[in-house]
Parts: sequence; C-alpha cells; structure tokens
Amino acid sequence: MIQITIPVGMLQCNCTIVGDPVSREALVIDPGDEINRILELLGRHNLTVKAIVSTHAHIDHVGGLSKLHQYTGAPVMMHREDVPLYQGMDIQAEFLGVAPPEVGEIDQFLNDGDVLRWGSLSAQVMHTPGHSPGSVSLYLGSDAGKVIQAPPQLYAGDTLFAGSIGRTDLWGGSMEQILDSLKSKLMQLPDDTIVHPGHGARTTIGEERQSNPFLKR
Repeated sequence: MIQITIPVGMLQCNCTIVGDPVSREALVIDPGDEINRILELLGRHNLTVKAIVSTHAHIDHVGGLSKLHQYTGAPVMMHREDVPLYQGMDIQAEFLGVAPPEVGEIDQFLNDGDVLRWGSLSAQVMHTPGHSPGSVSLYLGSDAGKVIQAPPQLYAGDTLFAGSIGRTDLWGGSMEQILDSLKSKLMQLPDDTIVHPGHGARTTIGEERQSNPFLKR
C-alpha cells in the first residue's frame, strides 16, 4: 500500500494519500490546502484519484476540496451532517482572519458502515461525531486489500490524537458525543491499529487506550 501524509496549510492539517500500488488508484483524505504539493505527489507516484474524502468540514481540512476536484474530476465525499459547516466557509474564515476558500459541490454523502473501494483496497466509514456533527473516521482492517495489510489503519480526522482528542468548543461540537464515538467505536478496534490523526504524529489504539487522559474518564 502506498501511503503519504503531508501537513498542509496554516494549521498543518494532515492530508493523506492512500494508493493501490498495482492499479495506481488513490484516495485523498483531507486536502486542506497546498493542492499543488498534493498534485505533485500524485504525479510522482503515478496515482489516479478515485475519491476525495473529508473527515469533517472545518476550514483547515476542506480548503482544497473544490480545487482538487477541478484538477482530478474525482468525487468529493463527506457526511451530510457537516454540509452546513462546509457551506459556512465565510464564517469559519472570518473566525481565523483568512480569505475563504472556494466551496464546491458534495458528490456523495458518507454514512456509517459505508465501504469505499479503490483498486484492491477498501475502507469502512465510521461516523464519529463530537468534534463536529458529521465527523467520520476511515478504517482499513488487516483484510482491507487482496494482499493482507497488517497492521490495520485508522484515519481518524480530528476525533483522536496522540495523547488527546478533538476540541468540542467549535461549531456543533459535543464532548458527550466525542467520548461516545471514542469508547463505542474507536476503542473497539484492535490495539495494533495505527491511528493517523488529522494533526500531529501517528499513534496506536493500544497506546491511546492505555495512556490517553480523556479515555480514563
């Protein structure tokens, strides 16, 4: 599996490219900014974008959705409950004191339990609200491809970080919901699952189960 993560934009959102080395099809997760860098990486690895996925609609994660769609033609996907956030880019941009990015159409709404497929790979959509109403995580189990992928991988957006969790004081955030998402869904995954958060360093489910102070409550 080809996996490339680069921090992009003012808030250093982790944009991740996940590619099938045989078909060269790829998923791009959270292209928040710096689309030229993302396109250069796609070209360097000869990857064709099958889908563009937003884990949630905060400005630092969606700033490049429309532009990447224009360049690649790949469908843009997010959960329906975050559409109002996406359509409120002017308000989010004003909050940060930046110019609002271009907003485009959402081509497909993601639902809990959906399975995304590209090349020989597949990912399960997990609705993990709390950081935002429509936050989702993508889970690639150990059998996510025809060639066994080990260990499993989780693209958690801003729901879970190394040693922390997503903030809940922004639009539509809920501490009760995020703790439920963490305990009833993410903490049910295997300990060896590698977690790719929306910001900062990778971690594992096992490490967070043992040491994350928010999961000790």
